[in-house]
Amino acid sequence: MAAVPRTGESPLNWRSVVRLGLLAAFGGALAWSLATQWPEVQPLLGRVSIWSLAAAQAAVLAGILATFLCWREVMAGLGGRLPVAAGARVFFLGQLGKYLPGSVWPVMAQMELGRDHQVPERVSGAAVGVFLLVVVGSGLVVAAAAVPLLGPDTTGGYWWLLAVLPLALVVVHPPVLNRLLILGLRLARRPPLPSPLPAVAVARSAGWALASWLAYGAHVWVLAGQFGGGAGPLLLAQATAAFAAAWCAGFLLVIAPAGAGVREAALVVLLGGVITRPAAVVVAVVSRLLFVVGDLGWGVVALVVGRGRVRPDRAGPPTRRSRGTGW
Repeated sequence: MAAVPRTGESPLNWRSVVRLGLLAAFGGALAWSLATQWPEVQPLLGRVSIWSLAAAQAAVLAGILATFLCWREVMAGLGGRLPVAAGARVFFLGQLGKYLPGSVWPVMAQMELGRDHQVPERVSGAAVGVFLLVVVGSGLVVAAAAVPLLGPDTTGGYWWLLAVLPLALVVVHPPVLNRLLILGLRLARRPPLPSPLPAVAVARSAGWALASWLAYGAHVWVLAGQFGGGAGPLLLAQATAAFAAAWCAGFLLVIAPAGAGVREAALVVLLGGVITRPAAVVVAVVSRLLFVVGDLGWGVVALVVGRGRVRPDRAGPPTRRSRGTGW
């Protein structure tokens, strides 16, 4: 679970400055790659049909929806079951915080939004942490299973992702995970969770996480298919592996909002053995744009369906807050 800035501590601390600098470096590298290959990239942009863009966008929207259902299963398992409309408001609006520098904003936003629906802050905070562990763990499983299909030349630099896999699998094992949650709350001097996280909730959330990786892989598959990568199940497996590995790399390096720059650079490298490098640059840039549109789109949907459904927490018992932690 991410730490929240202490009272009086500026959100824009030296870590944020370093992350912004690294984000600028990765963004600059991607821009340089795009500029140096522009004569080859420009004609490729015209080959992306409106129908393929629509299909890729639909796959991204489906993947984001699956991640919401993954999170909702975790919330329910921790005792914070929410109706779909209320859960959508908390999750989709809270997720927009990932585009801000720093890793605390989605956690803080979901904790605050959850209070409107009587969800204890410790439950919201724990749910975000468990949700991310499940998503990363399942992503590493997908990458480990299919990345070899991309060839040794393109995956040699990402062996460390596979090295993290055993640790991720151990951490998401329910008995271990529940002990870690108890320890974390005890260190934060917070009351225990309403209920331990059952194994069935972890299994269901992992199922939705795997569904999201398949949808995300499908959007890369559709885009890569525009550039001669083929259209069969092999390309789908390669696209899913490339995106899962690139996303996990962007998340684990934790240096840029929403993995910006890192994910694109990794995706270009990993797809380099499947399609040409200029085509991979186009896929990476278009993919990022589709995700921004998808996040904003689901955020708008959450605002619309959640209008008039919010129950102020003042109507119920006050939520105990700890100074400086937001828990």
